[in-house]
Amino acid sequence: MKIDILTLFPEFFSNLSNWSIIGRAIDKNILNLELINIRDFSTNKHRKVDDYPFGGGPGMVMSPQPIYNAINSIKTKKSRVIYLSPQGRKLNQEVINNLSKEEHLILLCGHYEGIDNRIIENYIDEEISIGDYVLTGGEIPAMVIIDSVVRLLPNVLKGEESYMDESHYGGLLEHPQYTRPRVFNEVRVPDILISGNHSKIEKWKRYESLKATFIKRPDLLKNVNLTKEDKDSLLLIQQEQDNNS
Repeated sequence: MKIDILTLFPEFFSNLSNWSIIGRAIDKNILNLELINIRDFSTNKHRKVDDYPFGGGPGMVMSPQPIYNAINSIKTKKSRVIYLSPQGRKLNQEVINNLSKEEHLILLCGHYEGIDNRIIENYIDEEISIGDYVLTGGEIPAMVIIDSVVRLLPNVLKGEESYMDESHYGGLLEHPQYTRPRVFNEVRVPDILISGNHSKIEKWKRYESLKATFIKRPDLLKNVNLTKEDKDSLLLIQQEQDNNS
């Protein structure tokens, strides 16, 4: 996969290629990550990239010309151009799964009061938001997308199971995790996890995953394909919670 980041602040990403999983993907030639300074494409002699908004209002708006030229310098028929915007579709695991199948992502990081709308309407394939709040620019959302997408690329993690059991990948939150020591501050690791009975361990993990989702994010359950066993487990979980309340 190739990912190009269009930004006014490439130094923001200076250590990105050294991060563990991202660095591993680059070392294995699975990922080609490039930083592109939008300012380099300004035709203004002072490298100006913004101007006052028509109609008035606070702040400055990024001009279309440098962005257009920056996009066209790298765009191909296989590119997907994404503008990181608070008005975009909210990022979730399904979006990440789909993005991980693309060959070339171009991530456009806005700044100031945003970018000229003619760019959004004519040269952007999709707007994506990482949440219902406003950040100074698109650099942090771009990093979120890169980190979450790269870990899904083939051969980046040691095994597919490394991410398939994680929260949100299959629609549910992840089951609780434990490590040594077996007893910490008088609290023991659940006996089932050290029983060696893999069938029972998998059933425990599924039950606990359902339980965590039911308690913390019940809204997610409506999008999960539940088996009859899952539904029976949820009834038991509901009874547990009722008894504890």
